[in-house]
Amino acid sequence: MSLLVIGVAGFAALAWRPAIAPITPPAVSSFAPDLVARGEVLAGAGYCATCHTAPGGAPYAGGYAMQTGFGTIYSTNITPDPQTGIGAWSEAAFRRAMHEGVARDGSHLFPAFPYDHFTRLTDADVAALYAYMMTRTPVRAAPHENGLPFPLNLRALQAGWKLLFFRPGRYVEQPERGEAWNRGAYLAEGISHCGACHTPRNALGAEERGNAFAGAPIDHWVAPPLTKANPSPVPWSQDELVAYLRRGVSLFHGVAAGPMSPVVHDGLARLPDADIAALGVYFADVGQAAARAAEAQPAIERALAVNAHGPGLPYDPTAHLYAAACASCHFNGGQVNALRPDLALNSAVSLSDPTNLIRVMLYGVTAREGAPGIVMPGFAPALSDADIARIAAYLRASRTSHPAWPDLEKTVAAVRAQGRGQE
Repeated sequence: MSLLVIGVAGFAALAWRPAIAPITPPAVSSFAPDLVARGEVLAGAGYCATCHTAPGGAPYAGGYAMQTGFGTIYSTNITPDPQTGIGAWSEAAFRRAMHEGVARDGSHLFPAFPYDHFTRLTDADVAALYAYMMTRTPVRAAPHENGLPFPLNLRALQAGWKLLFFRPGRYVEQPERGEAWNRGAYLAEGISHCGACHTPRNALGAEERGNAFAGAPIDHWVAPPLTKANPSPVPWSQDELVAYLRRGVSLFHGVAAGPMSPVVHDGLARLPDADIAALGVYFADVGQAAARAAEAQPAIERALAVNAHGPGLPYDPTAHLYAAACASCHFNGGQVNALRPDLALNSAVSLSDPTNLIRVMLYGVTAREGAPGIVMPGFAPALSDADIARIAAYLRASRTSHPAWPDLEKTVAAVRAQGRGQE
């Protein structure tokens, strides 16, 4: 019994963090306009509005439901309302939350808030974010109760998670890599927390060390690998990365749909071109783009050759189904056109998981996603699960050399049952 008491006391000491005294919300005029403007850019790069705004809700007022393997966690109100938001938080309290994952009252934050990435931010960038958040319109919005079962709902247990998986500390530059690479790494590993979606997680929800950017499921989609393991026929080049991150459209890979759409159109859109270029430099290195450059032209030529033959044999009913539903928009006419994506090059057709392809086929691509103003209709009302599965299988077999996806019709049914979601 004494050992148990000692153990509990020791863990309590490990978990305890002091509260930081509340403050009266500072006047908006107390923050320099250029500091607020810088914070606005950083907030965009960190997708703060995306995660802290519920569908149809006030910006930054929280309530966005995040589905995890442990239950539903709702984002918090980060407007400067003193009762339900962060209006009573000092800059020191805000900085501790960003760098250590601890709230003003001393409670541990759940790692759904990516403090394991935000810990890399400089104090100056955190100060700019604080200035921006404290100059937003205060919104009275009480927090939603998280749907985590006992004992996972005990915030003190997060101290143990941190002991195992959290390594606090600011980003350390690698001078030999160059200025652009370091800027891209700082953004990707810090404020933009790209690994939060693109890195697989272990059984306790932590990103797998040594497996960064290897791809992972997220919000009923698949965030593909950003490493050389990415199966796209044409390797992601620096120029393609920049085009995709800047405009949401890649000539050889497809468009930004699902959870990636707000990343591009609502988040990274705030960043200057130099920062987008830096992200391109960094991720081109992660994906070993230079070493794979020679693979691009043969892949393009193969795709054009496949498309030139038409939809298939005259007596192939699945080819005719594809021709009726898809070919009028996806026939390339002998050249690659980003607005008429060639599905032999499209990343979704080459992934080991068909989820992304199925979701786009069922629910389409809206005018707000991908190429501005270009719409792909969703076929959920018109085509059955069997029809969608047949077209997906046809594309996989005729446009790639990868093995067939198993249980496609069952997968289509599961994706349809999930609905369009919040993407």
